[in-house]
Amino acid sequence: MTGDPALPDGSVGPEVLALARVVARLRAELEDLEGVASTAAVLERAKGVLMARENVSAETAARLLDERAARGGRTLLEECWYTLGSVAVAAEASPEGARTGPSPELPVSPFTTARYVLGTSRAHEGPGGPLARLAEALTRADTPDDVAELLVRALAEPGRVDAVMIYTEVVAGSLELAGHAGVSQALAEQWCHIPPLSKVAALDAAAGRRALWLEDPRQDATRYLLIGDPPGRWPTRAWVPVPGNEPAATVVGFFRTHRGPFDAATRKLLRRAVRLCAGALRAKGAAAAPAPAQEHVAEVQRIFDALSGPATLLTPLRAETGEVEDFRIDAAAPQSLDVAGRRGKELVGRSVLETYPTVAGTALWEGYLDTLATGAVYEGEPFVYEEVTGGAPQRSTYSVRASRLGDRLIVSWVRHDTDERESRRLADMQRLGNLGSAGWNLVTDTVIWSEQVYAVFDRDPALGPMRLEELPRHVLPEDLSKLAMAVRRLLEDGKAIDQGFRITTEDGVRHVRIVAEAQTDVDGTPVEVHGFFQDVTALRDAELALLASERAVLVQSGMLQAERTLAARLQHTLLPIPEQSLELAGLRVDVAYLPADRGLNVGGDWYSAIGLPDDSALFVVGDVAGHGLAAVGTMAQLRFTAKGMAITGSALPDVLGRLNRLLLHTARDAGVTTATMMMGRYGPRDHRLTWVRAGHLPPLLIRGGEARYLRQPEGKLLGADFDSAYAQAELRLQPGDHLLLYTDGLVEEPGEDIDSGLAGLAVTARRLIEEGRGDLLARTLAARKPGRRDDICVVHVHLPGDHRR
Repeated sequence: MTGDPALPDGSVGPEVLALARVVARLRAELEDLEGVASTAAVLERAKGVLMARENVSAETAARLLDERAARGGRTLLEECWYTLGSVAVAAEASPEGARTGPSPELPVSPFTTARYVLGTSRAHEGPGGPLARLAEALTRADTPDDVAELLVRALAEPGRVDAVMIYTEVVAGSLELAGHAGVSQALAEQWCHIPPLSKVAALDAAAGRRALWLEDPRQDATRYLLIGDPPGRWPTRAWVPVPGNEPAATVVGFFRTHRGPFDAATRKLLRRAVRLCAGALRAKGAAAAPAPAQEHVAEVQRIFDALSGPATLLTPLRAETGEVEDFRIDAAAPQSLDVAGRRGKELVGRSVLETYPTVAGTALWEGYLDTLATGAVYEGEPFVYEEVTGGAPQRSTYSVRASRLGDRLIVSWVRHDTDERESRRLADMQRLGNLGSAGWNLVTDTVIWSEQVYAVFDRDPALGPMRLEELPRHVLPEDLSKLAMAVRRLLEDGKAIDQGFRITTEDGVRHVRIVAEAQTDVDGTPVEVHGFFQDVTALRDAELALLASERAVLVQSGMLQAERTLAARLQHTLLPIPEQSLELAGLRVDVAYLPADRGLNVGGDWYSAIGLPDDSALFVVGDVAGHGLAAVGTMAQLRFTAKGMAITGSALPDVLGRLNRLLLHTARDAGVTTATMMMGRYGPRDHRLTWVRAGHLPPLLIRGGEARYLRQPEGKLLGADFDSAYAQAELRLQPGDHLLLYTDGLVEEPGEDIDSGLAGLAVTARRLIEEGRGDLLARTLAARKPGRRDDICVVHVHLPGDHRR
């Protein structure tokens, strides 16, 4: 380390002494950094500081560094570090530049409510909130300077914003200052142009189209060139890009004298404020559209006043190139309503991108432009429109019609009621299998339970829904870690979960299943959770009882291999194992099950392949109508009942008849009305397969290089009619035969006839067998169906031997 430099007596002032200390400190730091920092990199950063601070070219900045180094008796490298260090020194010199960072975070339990609740104030989104005031004032903003001033005024209290700078990307990736408020004119002139340099936060935010949050002045000064006079005046600052797909990016900088990091609520508030200003900032360069004839607009408005539905008159706002950049609302019917709650004539004068900012680039927007250009009436299909209000996505379904009136558009729309969809979903959740719905709004920290959830947890409804912190007290300790991982996936990552766990009640231990998914905001943060709790204790007991019964049968017949297969198949409470291979009654059986890859992936397809006490084998494939937990509960009921009756030796037509009556008596209240099913019993002594069906697709037989579907016996689908009759058919299998049992998900395609799917399956299955790929035929066929809209279940039965008899 070097000491302070010697100075002539009486010839220096305090500023020089302070400068000498800075030089000494920088020289000491230079000795430590010379090994890791190249001279070229330090020189370029110092040149960048001078270019931004003094608005000079790169050549002039290099010359200034040389001249100042010579005058100060320093090397060029020392002068560069002195220039870079002066930025941090200025921050230290400011009383407001002291760092008051947050305390280190302590580990937080995954069952802590405060960890997930956003805490956004409802005042931000109300009629008198800052966003509402900003939206109202933006209609009078003519320039980006006006927008910047409005942002400072609206966000001064909730966001503690003291200054705003708005930059727009120009040629060669540089930025030009478009508007500002809260900064001096001198600072604005100094930073009116930012060349395409590295280590400039505004450039990084614009280029990456991502928000940057600068919350530590000391650390930020080492990474970026900080705007300020001095930079320490604003300990925290943020750069938020304006959303959109325009080639030229726009970024808004927020500056605060408030120390400390931006909390989650403030970050969301600033993002929403920028999104709200997007329309005004996009339209700043648009050429003014010719003013519409006022008498015509007044006439249209009088007609609109008499309408019973929503409608607007839109005037295109064009750029200098003639391209339509936005539409202005010049007349509106009383029932016209935007996502912010403004109604009727409150919309007049506003732009479409202000009232519905995410509509740009959609099919609806293209329909507007096409109607304006060609005059053809646009009538779009119903679509779901989503806006973020209070951090939570709000979805509505609309049908829109647009027609041209002169050089303007008349637009009308219908908003479809979404309550019916929610009611259907809630009705499905209340019925089968002791099932109840639950929801948690992470913005308002509101938890809602249906009545059945209280019954599942044996909880008094007077106590209200259980808080997250209380849940571990009811869960068995050995299940707590798995449930904690599921909670993290749901509430931190926004991933859907399907998790079982056990709870203790006054009646004993209960097996509970939670199936839930999260709605996220535009930033990917979960804002709402909804799902189901199901008491599966009875189903678990039935599985265990069935396991014990089937084990006894298998022990009697000596089929230990089938016992191991059955144990593996029963690992899951409700759904079958995705893939397995087994041998039954001299047959080779290959099974593949793939759930639909949409929603919660819970469907009603199932299969059974077991040995019977008389050494025969039973094969069952079924499909309950619909998806969801109601379908799964009905599937389990049919699956277990069919197996139980078949084991007792009941005739197969009688089994279907009883299942039909069972479904008619029980499943209608659960929201599931019908099911299809194919059941076959195979005898190894005579190779005879006796089979029945209830509305199911025909089995596919591949024999001797030919594929054909079996002629089906009589049999309506289950749950259709009390008087349904069921007949049986027989097939004698030959060595080398392949028989495919499957559900409709394997052959159905949207917009395609079912016969085409069946024909394609026959061709594909025959070709795979001829290519020698019959060992994994079921899995290969199932895997050939990407983007599944429905479950797929395939059972491949093969009698080994030569194709020739």
